[in-house]
Order: sequence, then structure tokens, then C-alpha cells
Amino acid sequence: MSDRFLAKYLIETALPVEEVAEVIAGEQSSGTFLPVPGETQELKQRARARVEKVLLLGQVDAPSLPGALSPRGESRPGAYQRAEITLAFPAANIGANLPTLLATLCGNLYELREHSGCKLLDFEVPRPFFARYPGTRFGVAGTRRLTNVFGRPLIGTIIKPSVGLSPDQTAALVRNLAEADIDFIKDDELMADPPHCPLADRVRAVMRVINEHAERTGRKVMFAFNISDDADTMLQHHDTVLAAGGTCVMVSANSVGFSAVARLARHSQLPIHAHRNGWGMFTRHPLLGMEFAAYQKFWRLAGVDHLHVNGLQNKFWEPDESVVRSIQACLEPLPGGGEALLPVVSSGQWGGQAPETHRRTKTLDLLYLAGGGIMAHPRGPAAGVRALQQSWDAAVQGIPLSEYAVTHPELQFSLTRFGKPGPA
Repeated sequence: MSDRFLAKYLIETALPVEEVAEVIAGEQSSGTFLPVPGETQELKQRARARVEKVLLLGQVDAPSLPGALSPRGESRPGAYQRAEITLAFPAANIGANLPTLLATLCGNLYELREHSGCKLLDFEVPRPFFARYPGTRFGVAGTRRLTNVFGRPLIGTIIKPSVGLSPDQTAALVRNLAEADIDFIKDDELMADPPHCPLADRVRAVMRVINEHAERTGRKVMFAFNISDDADTMLQHHDTVLAAGGTCVMVSANSVGFSAVARLARHSQLPIHAHRNGWGMFTRHPLLGMEFAAYQKFWRLAGVDHLHVNGLQNKFWEPDESVVRSIQACLEPLPGGGEALLPVVSSGQWGGQAPETHRRTKTLDLLYLAGGGIMAHPRGPAAGVRALQQSWDAAVQGIPLSEYAVTHPELQFSLTRFGKPGPA
């Protein structure tokens, strides 16, 4: 087993890049800004992070972030150099400790004045973590077994409106969707355990509908109940869902944190659907935070099974290229094993993005969520489900949506309502 692991960053600085890389390596390991007692050469050799590689990129005229040191000497065009740097961290500095791993890779290095931008691009997971942390246990394969959906994407939706519905009103919508043969339904991230729709009452009402439908048809819809709360309460909520016959729980991952999710994962007998709301804080600035390739590794270690990745032609800021990379990252095996993470494609999705999504990702291992794209269908949510299924049927067969819609009226109404289809 290697005694070090690698992390790659994108940085920007007006100072010599190699010098700044050394500052970051020191700050995040044994270094201090002044020598202190106990900081021996032997300790530095053993505990200090090393700069393994520096790859110079382009130059810019102005700093991307405020508060950075200015160029030494006279300012000039292109004074701020961008570079990829690779650091090797001693595994013994961290042990198998997920919060400390995060503190090491994404800690005070963001505060340093020596750079005007720093973003974690990717890292290698230290192998001891696989023994201590749950990892993804259900993922793609386990979710397919529970839903009995194979050979195509799972089709799902979100209960809308996100807040205001009572447990009985929620269950009535679920009944309509289940009868339309939907695979997956989830609570919105804003819906957890509010007074107007307590979680226990919602679980009871919704699972009564789902269980009755399963007894009648032999097919059980997966419903992800949002159990986001304090750690102890989430365990209780999980048990409520499990006792009612539920097959999935949901957390707002960034809100509850790695330690709480890891604790839940060790306890859980159900897949954990992780919503990444708040993700923009971590990545939207091109020179700050982290890339999804790194982000998803933290959550896979903690034990989530599904993770949102946005969607092509989405309603948010993220470009399609980034979404495609995110989907690929979820499905790529980790060296320590574990199931592939199920990518959750969402955000302004409807059937129109299905052909391009299939063309660019070359995978059917997706949970494809449409909120308004199902719930706002002109013929109702049931027709919205069928339209989305028809869109994916056409995409997989390579048939243009407009052509397929001629004999599939639900898809035709969807095209009329939501716009022209993307490239087939």
C-alpha cells in the first residue's frame, strides 16, 4: 500500500508557480509560515506534502479572486499564471478520517494570499478509507434490483408543488403516478418533516398507496423520502420508512454533512438518494472550490447510492460538457471497489433532452428525473410519465422524436408543450 496519495489542483497566481505550490503543500501538511520548535527535518521528510508535478497553463491579466498578493515588481499584462499542480500527501497524516481528508484537501489552502484561485480537480482515495467507510452499497445494480428496471434508464419525478401538500394530497399524486407505471418518485429537497406534512404521516399515506399498487401489479415504485435532519433523527426516520415497506431514503447531502451521511449509511438497509442542493457554492466559480470528479468521491466513501448531476440543456448555469463528465465520474469504478454510483439527471428535464443525453453519455444507467416535464404535461402527470418513456424508447432506437411522436400522442403533446426536441 502506498504511503502517499495524490491530489490535483488548478491554481492561479502572480508569484512563481513552483513557490506557491510549495506554500500550499506546506500549509496543508507540516509547514508553517515561520519555523517552530519541533519542526525538524525528519518530521518534514515524513509528514510534509510533496509537489509532484507542475503543468503551466494560460495567463490572465487580472486576479480571479480578491485579496491575493500582487505581482512582484511592475505590473504587466498576463501577470497571473494558471497551472495544474499535483501534490502527494502522506496517508499517515490523515488516517482513515473523512472529515480530516476534506480539511486537508479543501481547507486553509483556499485562504492563502499567495494565489488568486484554487480548485480541487481530483484526488486518489487512500485505501484505508475503503475498510472504514461504508461506500456505495446499492448504487446502479442495487437500485435496479429493487425497482426491477433493467435495460433502460429509470424514469422518475419530484412531487410538485414542493411544499404545501398534505400527506393525503401527496399520496393521491403518488397513486396517479404509480398507475402510470413510473419507476421512481422523490420528495423535494425543501420537503422534510414540516408541520403541514409530517414525515411519519407522509410515509404512512404514501406507502399505503405504493404497497397496494405493488400487491395488485407485482411492481413496487421506489419513493425517496427526504429524511434530512439531525443525525439521530435521520436514523429514526430511516426506520420509519423501512418499517412501512419503503425502499429508499433521501438526504440533502451538503446540509447534513459527510459524518452524518456515513453514520446513516452504516445503519441503513435502504439506498440513500443524495441531493446536492448547494453544489453551486462549491464549483460555480471556475477558480474556487472543487470539481465534481472530486466531490462525488467524498460522497461515495460516505455511502450514498444516488447523486444528482444536473442534466443536459438544464435550467441552471452548468454546461452540458460538465454534466457529461459528472455522469461518467459516477459510473467509473473506484480502485477500492464498491458499486457504481447512480447518476441522477434532473433540472428542467423533459423528453426533449433524451436523444442528446443518450448520444453523449452512451449509457442507460441513469435515473432520469423530470419535475415539470411530467407534472405539467397537458394531459396530466400520467401522460407525462408515458411521454418520457416514449422519448427514451425513441432515443435508444435512434428514431427522431418528431417521427416517433406521430404514433405516440403523449410524446406529441409533450413536444407541443415543452418545445422542440434536441438533436436525435
